[in-house]
Amino acid sequence: MKDPNFIHLNVHSDYSIKDGIIKIYDLIKRCIDLKIPSIAITDFTNLYGVIKFYQLAHKSGIKPIIGADFYIESEYLKEKKNLITILSKNKFGYQNLILLISEAYKKGYDESGPTITKDLLFSHKEGLLLILGGIHGEIGKLFLKDDVESAKNCIKFYQKNFYENYYLEISRINKFQEKKYIFSLIDFSFETNTPIVAVNNVRFMYKKDFLAHEIRVAIHKGITLNEQKKYQEYTVNQYLKTESEMIKLFSDLPEALKNSVEISKRCNVILEFKKYFLPKFPTKEVSESYVLEKMSKAGLEKRLKLVLINTNEIEKKRLEYFHRLNYELNVIDKMGFSGYFLIVMEFIQWAKNNNIPVGPGRGSGAGSLVLYSLEITDIDPIKFNLLFERFLNPERISMPDIDIDFCMEKRDKVIEHVSNVYGRDSVSQIIAFGRMTARAVIRDVGRALNHPYSLVDKVAKLIPNVIGMTIDKAIQTKKKLKKMFNEDEEIQDLLNISKNIEGIIKNEVKHAGGVVISPTKITDYSPIYCDENGDNILTQFDKDDIEKIGLVKFDFLGLRTLTVIQNSLNMINRERNKNRLNNIDLSLISLSDKRCFRSLQLSNTTALFQLESYGVKDLIKKLHPDCFEDIVALIALFRPGPLQSGMVENFINRKHGREKIYYPDSKWQHILLKPILKETYGIILYQEQVMKIAQIFSGYTLGEADLLRRAIGKKNKTEMKKQRSTFKSGAISNGICESLSMKIFDLVEKFSNYGFNKSHSVAYAFISYQTLWLKTYYTEEFMASVMSLDMDNTKKIVHLINECRSINLTILPPDINKSSYYFHVDEKRKIRYGMGAIKGVGKNTIDSITDNRKYHGEYKNILDFYMRIDHKKLNKRVTEKLIFSGIFDSLYNNRKRLILNLEKLLKISQEYSHERISGQTNIFWRNKNFYDLEKIFFEDYYEFFPIPILEKEKETLGIYLTNHPTRIYENEVKNCIDINNIKFIHTSYRKKFCTFFGVIIKKKLFETNKMEKTAIFTIEDYSDSIEIILRNKELKKYKNLLKENNILIVYGEIVNYDFQKRKKIIAKYIKDLDEFRKKSIKSIFIIMDFQKINEKIINKIYSVLSFFQEKIVPVYFYYNKKNNIYSLSLSDKWFVNPTNTFIKEINDLSNTEQIKVKFNYNRNIDEYKLSGF
Repeated sequence: MKDPNFIHLNVHSDYSIKDGIIKIYDLIKRCIDLKIPSIAITDFTNLYGVIKFYQLAHKSGIKPIIGADFYIESEYLKEKKNLITILSKNKFGYQNLILLISEAYKKGYDESGPTITKDLLFSHKEGLLLILGGIHGEIGKLFLKDDVESAKNCIKFYQKNFYENYYLEISRINKFQEKKYIFSLIDFSFETNTPIVAVNNVRFMYKKDFLAHEIRVAIHKGITLNEQKKYQEYTVNQYLKTESEMIKLFSDLPEALKNSVEISKRCNVILEFKKYFLPKFPTKEVSESYVLEKMSKAGLEKRLKLVLINTNEIEKKRLEYFHRLNYELNVIDKMGFSGYFLIVMEFIQWAKNNNIPVGPGRGSGAGSLVLYSLEITDIDPIKFNLLFERFLNPERISMPDIDIDFCMEKRDKVIEHVSNVYGRDSVSQIIAFGRMTARAVIRDVGRALNHPYSLVDKVAKLIPNVIGMTIDKAIQTKKKLKKMFNEDEEIQDLLNISKNIEGIIKNEVKHAGGVVISPTKITDYSPIYCDENGDNILTQFDKDDIEKIGLVKFDFLGLRTLTVIQNSLNMINRERNKNRLNNIDLSLISLSDKRCFRSLQLSNTTALFQLESYGVKDLIKKLHPDCFEDIVALIALFRPGPLQSGMVENFINRKHGREKIYYPDSKWQHILLKPILKETYGIILYQEQVMKIAQIFSGYTLGEADLLRRAIGKKNKTEMKKQRSTFKSGAISNGICESLSMKIFDLVEKFSNYGFNKSHSVAYAFISYQTLWLKTYYTEEFMASVMSLDMDNTKKIVHLINECRSINLTILPPDINKSSYYFHVDEKRKIRYGMGAIKGVGKNTIDSITDNRKYHGEYKNILDFYMRIDHKKLNKRVTEKLIFSGIFDSLYNNRKRLILNLEKLLKISQEYSHERISGQTNIFWRNKNFYDLEKIFFEDYYEFFPIPILEKEKETLGIYLTNHPTRIYENEVKNCIDINNIKFIHTSYRKKFCTFFGVIIKKKLFETNKMEKTAIFTIEDYSDSIEIILRNKELKKYKNLLKENNILIVYGEIVNYDFQKRKKIIAKYIKDLDEFRKKSIKSIFIIMDFQKINEKIINKIYSVLSFFQEKIVPVYFYYNKKNNIYSLSLSDKWFVNPTNTFIKEINDLSNTEQIKVKFNYNRNIDEYKLSGF
């Protein structure tokens, strides 16, 4: 191949999050198409994609050039944003590039990004080649300032320190003042003997991608496209030009093109892979393998004292366990991973010693007896027939992958411990990258284009929110979206632009649990990324690339269920200790508890780990699990593959005797397979079963069987052909005919596509069972712990409170003297609402309330509370939230009056605080009885204020807790409804149609695939909730009634909904309560007690009636004198609008001894019932 005439040396991929949109795979593909032999990626201050770029380029026969763009500070310019491109010539240069990037991040940075200094560049100069950044570089900016003398002084630094390793950049991309720069550059180059090199500052692949690129930049900045255009930062010419285009562009400067080729020849970084760099575990004079063996055997002895306590064949079992242990130790030692296991053992033990909950196991690691012996896992692999080779294969050298679950709240303490032990320079968490997914990118592009929110929201919501969804897939599968795309030009443009940047990298994030421990500094292997303060260090290589370069990754995962379990046990054991009982130890509970399985079979699994979704509840109902192994199978079965394949139905039918059991198929089975498949009723469910079949049936070693499992998963035709031949010959050697062996292979291949890692399933089933046991035996503590962990999620809290009610647990409202931050169980076994779940009240405020109560005793009354609390932490808004939550009800049971007097209350307490601080407390405050004078600070307001107390309670707590609106109005509607509580519809009602009432709590409007407008809304009463469906015709008629908190009377058809025997209603007729009342109430009678009535109560009545005055329902006045009722004649007739609020207020008045209110209903009220109103 002849030498090229030009090489691109400045290209940004989408890892340049500020301005790149080229994906690395697409770049290499384009290079192949254009026959480009070499190319550089110079992402801005990062090497995020360099490993992927390097490997893909090499595989494609293209030479990768590694570099990065930087901002460098200049002593000649005030601004720090001076561009420079730095390329690595060799391995030394690559290492220095890593250090430059890392140091730039560690010192912190502003919104423009990290910068380097010349001193830093000088200290890491070996192996580097510089391209001084053109019009945006230090020299270029001095040219534009006409300061050539400073430019000459500036170039001396590079002449002295980077002899023959620096170039001046020249580009012709039609930027502002570009011609002036080029004119100065050519003379300067000649005068200072500085070579120039042509670049094109590539930021996108094709010229047509310019708009998409500008939008990407605007999205990153959080501005609109029109605002971005004003900056004129980029031009339409910054695409990946062909060699001929560049030759034509620089025909007058051939040396600029030639230098690009020369630079590419000088840059020769060779990266090595397939080597491992394991951290060292401190073992003093002895080897790591010796320490691992010694500790494993001691640990196994400890375990066996419990495992073999009731076993008759103790010696035989001991031999089995130690034979397996020695085998595993031998494999670990040969593969050189002894230190890895010791490191994991150390930090797991440290966590347990420091009361940090650790999961029983996760992933394939649960199949290792060494891990079980070291107490890294709590799963006995021999008891559950788990395979070590599924975890660590002696016939395929790869890093072990031990995933560890820690308590979510304390996981970071373990990472901190590891950093302290191995050194902060050697420990780092791992970077990950957020991408522009289909739905999100539409919203981002819509904002950048300044489209109306309603339009963008409408389009985005039509994209299914599922993993792997693309805009193209959505257009093909969603008829409405396709129609909009074809018919609306604006939407078509939105989607087409979105497709251009869909899938590109949007931001850096932290990997959920990945931690790297390197044998030396992290920066010997990977550059690091930090936040703007230089903190929170992450590797710049993602988890896949970290493994490719040979570093070992540890997964420190936070599992919230472990926190729930620990908090439950803390509450339980605290009470047990008071009664001098031993602590509960979940590792000792029976895995065959009948009471637990009875509860499980009823699908009472809300809040249970892995078992609480509607889908899995349905599966539980059908499966009827009655042993621990069934829970293991349940977790493996409840996945898309098995559910869609039909094997779940086979499994259930075989378990319950409705289908004959075969091993595995009615036509093709063999006696050798029965012991392997017996536990799953002949179904190939686990990956370990695939491996055992290959071993027993065809003579594979378990290591070879694991390779077969991997080959099936990858669907490599060549490899599968080879495996088929091996399987057949092995089976024939075992005396099995060829046709049967091939049929069994076909079945293995088919079902292993759905096979699940049994080790993981057992480990997670163990956690599921622990939560099941806790909910069964310590229900209150368990549910309180679950709710405490979900306090920021009001929707989840509501769901959990409803679950508590359904299992007859009492949830007490928040109380200023009884509640703590979290939910807790009181001495009467009732759950007290946690203050932390009150919306709009922060933890600092709550801590000040509980701390004051702890040191100074309970709050005596409402004034006492306000006198004692720091008003900086308790403003008016927060106080209102507390009042509406009902937290003060035990001190003053009138929330409305508290709200109306709040300003006065705050003023008085602030005056007291001020006088107390100044030391000038007057005699009134010193009066020991002043708290008894609370009534002084409250006055009855004659003017009526409509404050919806219950609605505000729901707004604050997310649920009606102390009362329910339907309780207030149930007497009114009892004559026109069939059912007085919704729960009855779900449990006992047998008719097809019904009339009932409730309050709307949520709604959803959508269009069906047939383009029919439909509404699904949920209404609830004090007993339960139910979903209502309103179809096209009815929706048009009643749409205006579908408002949250509106109370409706509904007549409709009952339809079955789900396995839990819950129902839905297809609505036929709807009335809201206000409208119903206008027709049902004929008149209102107000009867006053002649002896007890006074001016105050008359003013109250007048205030309420005046507020709701409207000529709808007449009001008549009477007075009661010595049990005789007399009509009261008024000069004016009174009429009111009997709204829900009016009814509540007038009923409140009726609860006093001074007056009684009666409603005179129409006699034909029954006509509303079942009549369509």
